[in-house]
Amino acid sequence: MKSTQQLHDLGQSLWLDNITRGLLTSGNLGRYISELAVTGLTSNPTIFDQAIGNADFYDAAIRQKALAGKSGEALFFELALEDLTRAADLFRPIHDATDGMDGWVSLEVSPLLADDTAGTIKAAAHLYGQAQRPNLFIKIPGTPAGIAAIEETIFAGVPVNVTLLFSREHYVAAAEAYMRGIERRLAAGLDPAVGSVASIFVSRWDVIIKDQVPQDLRNHLGIAMARRIYKAYRELLASKRWKALAGAGARPQRLLWASTGTKDPAAADTLYIDALAAPDTINTMPEKTLLAFAAHGDMQSALPADGGDAEAVLAEFARAGVDVEELALRLQHEGAQSFARSWNELLDRIASKSAVLTQDQPRGGTA
Repeated sequence: MKSTQQLHDLGQSLWLDNITRGLLTSGNLGRYISELAVTGLTSNPTIFDQAIGNADFYDAAIRQKALAGKSGEALFFELALEDLTRAADLFRPIHDATDGMDGWVSLEVSPLLADDTAGTIKAAAHLYGQAQRPNLFIKIPGTPAGIAAIEETIFAGVPVNVTLLFSREHYVAAAEAYMRGIERRLAAGLDPAVGSVASIFVSRWDVIIKDQVPQDLRNHLGIAMARRIYKAYRELLASKRWKALAGAGARPQRLLWASTGTKDPAAADTLYIDALAAPDTINTMPEKTLLAFAAHGDMQSALPADGGDAEAVLAEFARAGVDVEELALRLQHEGAQSFARSWNELLDRIASKSAVLTQDQPRGGTA
């Protein structure tokens, strides 16, 4: 049995952290669904920037839209939604068969809105309405402004992928925002079945402290933090508050492991996939990592519901001078800044391509 199927049988969903027009037109995404048990997909500005910059798949569409007067974010979101709605349709049978628990794709609101609650709420509703697909998550960062937006967006019935979560405290804030939104829907007589996932970024923990700790602690912090968060997740699912919501028809906000590509060339290329097998969770992975896991993955035992040795390992990091609370804030702040930089680079790339592709062509129509 393929290791990917083993994870699927355990109850963990395998999602692909990638989207390109070539992935769709080549049939590779369909093959990953049928052969590697892939049941969903995530995207971010960096992925789209690389996809648009490294191939000519988008040139004709960029040219057409630019000639029609589109530019900037409006042009990008049209490109992204063309890809993501097509991917959503591929995953729709899975979505329907799992009663909305799986088979999702994700699109991020502009990272420039990370500190703008009202702007995020408006953008999330607009993008979801524009897509017209029930299995599209809108990605909202778990920043303080984002947490407020998540509650309102869930209350509005828009599915949310909460991104840029690093610590247990980040996760709990996102989970409570989700539950508040669902509780408000129930109080208003609305359907509580609004999908959501909470995305925990794992590998960035190990990158940020790699030169600050002894060799024997390297590549252990991300997994320990994930274990701590998984314990909080299992405790939430067992709580009276959640059971009351589930009994009324709400869906659990599933835990999603993100940033699971190995960054250290000295470590196993499937490190975070092997170590984070757990039922009722999702692991979204880069294409390279997915193929590596399918080829030689070594799934370890499932994560213990009580977090296992997480606190003992984190105590070792504390003795080595690592303050995880301070680092969590830093990682979220730097992550938001990184996505904003990628966003601006993406828009710059689209603008430069538009200029080249429409050179000497009249605007306002097709040529």
